[in-house]
Parts: sequence; C-alpha cells; structure tokens
Amino acid sequence: MRVVFMGTPAFAVPTLRKLLSRQHVVCGVFTQPDRPSGRGQKLTASPVKRLALESQIPIYHPQELKSVELKDLLEAMAVDALVVVAYGKILPAWLFNLPCFGAINVHASLLPRYRGAAPIPWAIVYGEARTGVTTMRIDQGMDTGDLLLQKEVKIQSKETASELHDRLAMLGADLLIRTLDLFEKDRIVATPQNSDLATYAPILKKLDGELNWKQSSREIYNRIRALNPWPGTYTYCRATRLRILNARPVTPPEDLKGVGSLWRLGSNVAIVACGRGYLELLEVQVENHQRVPAVDFLNGIRLQPNQSVTLGI
Repeated sequence: MRVVFMGTPAFAVPTLRKLLSRQHVVCGVFTQPDRPSGRGQKLTASPVKRLALESQIPIYHPQELKSVELKDLLEAMAVDALVVVAYGKILPAWLFNLPCFGAINVHASLLPRYRGAAPIPWAIVYGEARTGVTTMRIDQGMDTGDLLLQKEVKIQSKETASELHDRLAMLGADLLIRTLDLFEKDRIVATPQNSDLATYAPILKKLDGELNWKQSSREIYNRIRALNPWPGTYTYCRATRLRILNARPVTPPEDLKGVGSLWRLGSNVAIVACGRGYLELLEVQVENHQRVPAVDFLNGIRLQPNQSVTLGI
C-alpha cells in the first residue's frame, strides 16, 4: 500500500518505523516545523522528522494545509491512505476522502473515551484500570470518526504517563499495520462511535500540576504518576514551590492530623495527611534546586521528628 505519514512527536515514531519495515511504501512524511528547544532555544527537528531523515523519505511541513499546491502534490503521489499519528494540525475535509482508504488515525485511548490531546495522562488521573489504542477514520470532529480496530491493556498500578506512553506507542504501531492489512483484504468493518459515552482529555496546562491535598491519597498519587514527566506536580512549602517527583500511598503507624500537613516520622519518613489517607513523599525538588530524597528536604527545612509543616501555602 502507498501511504503518506503525518505525525510529529515520539508517540508517532514506532508507527512510522513499523510502516518502513513492512511492504508498504511511505511516499512522504508531513510533520511540524523545527521548534526552539532547550536552554539555548536551538531549532530542533521533531522525532518523526529525525526518523524520516535517517530513512531518506521526502519531508514536508506546510504552514497551510488548505492550499491548492498541497492538494495537487498529494494527488500526484497517488497514495492509498493517509496515516495520521499526533500530527498536531487539523486536517481539511478534502483530505479525508482523497485516498481510496481515507485518513486513518492512531489514538491512545479506547474511543469514545478520552477524546482530545492528552488521553494518556487523563486516563491515569481519573484512576482508570484499563486503556488502549484505537484506529479510526478521521472526520471533521475531534476524534469522532468511525472506529476501525481497538486493543485494550491494563494500566499498571505504579505506571507513569511516560511509561504508559511508550507501551501504547508500540501497541498503536502494531494495530495500524493490522488495520492496513485488513483494508487490503477488504475485511475491515467501520463502527460509528457512541457519543453518549464520550469523555474528553484536554491539553495539559502547568496549573494542572498543583496538588490539592483535600483529595484522597490515591487521587493525588494518580496525578503525580499521570503528570510525569510534564508538566509535573507541585505544592508550596513556606511560600516556596516544591515539586513532588515520587511518592506512594501508605498507612502510617499513627493517626496524623491536619489535611495538607507534612509530618516527619522517625528520622527519615515524610508523610502528608490527605483528605482521605496518607502519602509518603519519596523524592522532591525545591524550585531552582536539584532533586533530592524527601528526607534531605526535611533536613533542609529542619523539621524535627513528630513535627509538621503545612503544604499548599
């Protein structure tokens, strides 16, 4: 099958790599332009572009997808399908039906649940036990097109968004290849989504990382896992921002009072009383400082055993 690939971030790389390893012909790669990155703000190519360069595939990053020139280009390629994985731009309607098999998207959730830009972290935030990947036809809505194939997986109890991202990226690559194979055999069945079951996963903002200690320890733990690595979670201690890098729900040997109170138990245990339950802090980072074990932070603020300090202010 002749395909054009549209994708940008690391999540899309396994799918492109899998396409290149099979009999399918990748006629071109569309990806976002190079962006400033790092402290020096040096222009950096997207992960998809780097793979395309290594594979010597023609690369395109048009500023405007509605141009006549782009339509002429894609028609001249005579492709059978567009494969879209986290491209980062809304496609014009004429693209949906230009190739005979249409535009096929790989989405990191079990649609119609978690439509939107950040399905992986939000599934963890809301304590989902299972998630998966979906291949679907693209239409004019936000992840509303007909379902093609789905694969479900269990979310591990300690899994971070970064770890789940990598698993789903590989799973999505396999599912896309299977989808194309079924298209070629005329054995694919498209199923309309039930929009009554839809939930949404909006793009993450830095403010989503502020912890609310009135929540349960499990809810807070889920958010810490979900927002790893970006935007990360944080609270305030004595008016200084404190990033919470690693933690775990625990049952302390005694009842600790005060929601949001950080207690030092014994010589090296940092426990926060939550709205329900308790959270042990394992690794933290004071703003503009190095990440450290939580006990080092307790030493730094000179918190004595069986004393507490209120977080969030």
